[in-house]
Amino acid sequence: MREVGENFSASGPENHGFSSLNSVFWNLNQQEIYKIILERGEGKLSKDGAMVVETGVHTGRSAQDKFVVKESANEDAIWWNNAKEMSEDNFDTLYKDMIDFSNDKDLFIQDLYGGADLQYRLPTRIYTEYAWHSLFIQNLLITVKDEEKTDFDPEFVIIDLPSFKADPNRHGSRSETVIAVNFAKKIVLIAGTSYAGEIKKSVFTMLNFLLPPKNVMPMHCSVNVGNENDSAIFFGLSGTGKTTLSADPKRTLIGDDEHGWSENGVFNFEGGCYAKMIRLSKDAEPEIYETTKKVGTILENVVLNEETGELDLDDDTLAENTRGAYPLSFIPNSSETGRGPIPKNIILLTCDAFGVLPPIAKLSGSQTMYHFLSGYTAKVAGTEKGVTEPEATFSACFGAPFMPRHPSEYGNLLKNLIHKYDVNCWLVNTGWSGGPVGVGNRMPIKATRALLSAALNGTLNSAEMRNDQFFGFEVPLSVEGVDQTILDPRNTWSNKDNYDAQATKLVEMFTNNFSTYEEHVDQDVIQAAPRINLS
Repeated sequence: MREVGENFSASGPENHGFSSLNSVFWNLNQQEIYKIILERGEGKLSKDGAMVVETGVHTGRSAQDKFVVKESANEDAIWWNNAKEMSEDNFDTLYKDMIDFSNDKDLFIQDLYGGADLQYRLPTRIYTEYAWHSLFIQNLLITVKDEEKTDFDPEFVIIDLPSFKADPNRHGSRSETVIAVNFAKKIVLIAGTSYAGEIKKSVFTMLNFLLPPKNVMPMHCSVNVGNENDSAIFFGLSGTGKTTLSADPKRTLIGDDEHGWSENGVFNFEGGCYAKMIRLSKDAEPEIYETTKKVGTILENVVLNEETGELDLDDDTLAENTRGAYPLSFIPNSSETGRGPIPKNIILLTCDAFGVLPPIAKLSGSQTMYHFLSGYTAKVAGTEKGVTEPEATFSACFGAPFMPRHPSEYGNLLKNLIHKYDVNCWLVNTGWSGGPVGVGNRMPIKATRALLSAALNGTLNSAEMRNDQFFGFEVPLSVEGVDQTILDPRNTWSNKDNYDAQATKLVEMFTNNFSTYEEHVDQDVIQAAPRINLS
């Protein structure tokens, strides 16, 4: 076996079952991987040096192809209503077949950390078939420093072989695509998909399982911190604005997607960002836009003019879910440590497809837990395979596909932290105003930024509020620099009766969805539920 690069761990491929590899590329840097990507024809360069790749038929997560191994040690800890079972035998067969498939092939290895908190980080090894996947995960996770290399021992392993096709009869999968998670062995197997987001989300899923017993809250969120040492958490699913809104030039970015909250403060699980690129605006999102012009950025399914090297960020021919993966350092004013103090504000981001929710509302602790467990938003086109237009959905904890434990376990952790540290909580709608999808308009991003600034700098804490008649939370009557009309969504609808009907429908959806959680929460959370025509 030919070995290229630096293996700074005592653990080799043989420790994970590999025995007949052709070549192993250890921890190559960006320049070295770029060369191999181009030699192999895996990607092409834009005129500014970004690497442009295509993921083929899979341009988003294959949520229906993700399985969790059911075994005795962890059986009672898993939220099985939200997880597809795979037997231990099926997993072991899949593992062996993938190992055999790799015989005489080249593999790329990256040894990295998941988590910036030195006490809770997870040493992770990623085996990839594609060179560009190796650079992708190097961009997304946390690099092992020179002084840490002698102590690095991989605790968690991901094996990613896109060209391996699973056999449902043999492996217990649904199709030729499979993401198999084994919490007991701390191994994730990925096959039959080239979408690199599966690798990233596998790290998140593993940490979401391992951290709660340590009293650490894992979160699908972005985090930034202001000059007053005031961290802010932005919860939200893909497409709700976590990446865009947290990249604020006036605040230091801790991270854009996945974090933990321990007694030490908040910390990034990652060392990079994975941003949506479709119709990216240079004016509205200048920091993210600039990353498309940097050497080292991986651009997935972005249309490239091969003659000129120009990118067309508005072209969705290859995918609606075009993505950019880049190191956090590419964002100006980003954190060097990936860590921040205990947060002072929590923002729940929702993309309201019904056009009912106000652009901002202040929540009590009980209301925050209610809306956190509800996780209302809209799936944005392209985020998951088969979703071609926005549709209303409820995703517990704003990240149900990655939450292996019961939502109440995460919800109670969050509620206790909010109470302990007296955190201000807000619900922000980045979705529609003036009507539902197809009738109303998307909330202006400038208005959203102005409202967030007022929340984070404390202005809204003293603002005059109204009590929303349907949802019971407090909504500001006016905010400087924001059109007063949009603060009351009912006023943006031409037909007020239609608004009332739509709001009633949404309240009923919340009520029906939350019925599954009522036995797991305290009475104050149940009382925080929306009410039809609440006075």
